[in-house]
Amino acid sequence: MPTLRDDLATLIAAPTVSSAPVTPAAAHLATRLEDAGLRIERFEADEPGKVTLVATAGPAGTDGLLLTGHMDVVPVEGQPWTCEPFRLTEREGRWLGRGTADMKGFLAACLQAVDALPLARLQRELVLVLTHDEEIGCLGAGHLVEAWDPARTLPTACWVGEPTDFRVMRMHAGHVAVHVEVEGRAAHTSRPALGDNAIERAARVIEVVRELAADLRTRVASDLPMDDPTVPLVVARVQGGTAVNVVPDRCTLQLGYRPLPGMPPEAVFDELRERLAHRLGYDAARVHLSLGTVTPALLTPAHGALQQLLQPHAQPGPEVAPFATDGGQLARLGTAPVVFGPGSIDVAHQADEHVAIDALERTVRLLGQVAHARCVAP
Repeated sequence: MPTLRDDLATLIAAPTVSSAPVTPAAAHLATRLEDAGLRIERFEADEPGKVTLVATAGPAGTDGLLLTGHMDVVPVEGQPWTCEPFRLTEREGRWLGRGTADMKGFLAACLQAVDALPLARLQRELVLVLTHDEEIGCLGAGHLVEAWDPARTLPTACWVGEPTDFRVMRMHAGHVAVHVEVEGRAAHTSRPALGDNAIERAARVIEVVRELAADLRTRVASDLPMDDPTVPLVVARVQGGTAVNVVPDRCTLQLGYRPLPGMPPEAVFDELRERLAHRLGYDAARVHLSLGTVTPALLTPAHGALQQLLQPHAQPGPEVAPFATDGGQLARLGTAPVVFGPGSIDVAHQADEHVAIDALERTVRLLGQVAHARCVAP
């Protein structure tokens, strides 16, 4: 039987950055879970090698426990690693490697906990959802939501094992990308009146965005326990023009904003579209907005069943995660996600990413206790 180190080493050795397939990690996870006795379903995305695994055991449709994590990791290029990032290294009571904290350590702990569970005695359903491309917008979870049979219910107790230093977090902001395409008409710069400068029109769009961003900063959601409970709106990228002697006929903008917990993710997009139509008048017909990646915010009610099980083992701290997770998407399927896991977000995405070995061993025990309480004891 593979040990915790064995499982983690295999997962770390799979370089599942978002530009690459997750199939090496998915193959190991599926094999291990099938060997343990779980049923495996594969939800394939359009892009080859992108798959979300759903593993189940126990009576279907009963309200047991859902464990979830993502298989992808961020790139390592340009970072000053002191060890091989895709080979597990042990140093001073820690395991180092890309994904040890975020979040293959949690996935390895899940495998170990499942091995120890008496699956034949489950009274409620145990579900594992293992996603792809969380790091670039929770794409795998979003694809699963769209492909999921609405007649199938999932356990409401949804444990998102992101690195929180064992703090219970039940809310986070989301992220929405907006694409703006501005039309113009090309002409030689010696005769600019014959053209229609798309970049100049885009500058007017940016001014409207700036005004909306300033307005959003005045709308403080004082009921949310956040350091800055406002919605940031940012112009992140501008691209236009072909040559210095050509009036540009096209300009594109990339915007991003972070909806607060409890806020509809499209609300700011809709308001921006209305403001542009009002401010630009006729010119608004040459400005085209479209939604890009939508990562919903998360707002899980306090004192739910899973939170009550985790709280005795939790460190004190804020209930707001400073990062988005798959929980915002999975909540759309009727779950009540709670973010709680080993390791620190402060070392995630960094060189020499690591997690304490005893923290992962503790996670295996906690997973077993919670799964027993939710799925066996009833």
